[in-house]
Amino acid sequence: MSKSQRTISTTASIGYFIISLILNAFGNVLTLETSSHIHPAILGSAYWTAAEADLGHAVLGNNSWVLFWAFFLLGVLIAFLNAILMHKLDWRRIGGNIVFMLPFALLIQWFSNLCDAFFPQSNTFYSNICYICLNFFGVFLIGVAISIYQRVNIVLHAQDDLFQIIRFRYTKGNATIAMWLSYLPPTVMGIWAWMLTGRIENIGIGTIFAFIFQGYFTGWADQHVFPRLKHQALDVGN
Repeated sequence: MSKSQRTISTTASIGYFIISLILNAFGNVLTLETSSHIHPAILGSAYWTAAEADLGHAVLGNNSWVLFWAFFLLGVLIAFLNAILMHKLDWRRIGGNIVFMLPFALLIQWFSNLCDAFFPQSNTFYSNICYICLNFFGVFLIGVAISIYQRVNIVLHAQDDLFQIIRFRYTKGNATIAMWLSYLPPTVMGIWAWMLTGRIENIGIGTIFAFIFQGYFTGWADQHVFPRLKHQALDVGN
């Protein structure tokens, strides 16, 4: 597939990227925090988020920086998987993945600390319904954010780069099927975490919701959120 051209300015690209980065981090944290504050624990978080958080806690334990290191280090590994799928080792692209993950992981940690202090524990029917809605809204925000920064395509999170490579190289642009295929690595991460700890956390109805609908939300946002923004400089390998 030949590389497409850029049709928007650098300033516009950076603006779109900042918006999408904040939406993605906040959406991920909404799924994590609502999952950890609802009782009984029925929610779970977005699929990648659940797997990375579970494996991070399994390997690194419970400390204040576990989410940062889990999201950052696992993202680096996925960046090299992307190179294999593209059939080329693009160090600039891998560097871009890492550049994305540093502020993203920091935002995840910051939003997590903020929401952890702000969100009360929920153990009533009506508060549980509220948290379920917030969890699903977090999944929606993630899908929208992925759509925006994939179209801007300055730098991508490695897992969303994986989704984009699969979408445009292997599934003819189908966002839903590509999203499902991109869930194979976090599935392996979740199984590994379960083998290490004997338990599965951050998995629930919110995870199932994300598994089914997150790819659809990204495809929907391509058409309805900043609809004039088209995919810029798309490159999914030779």
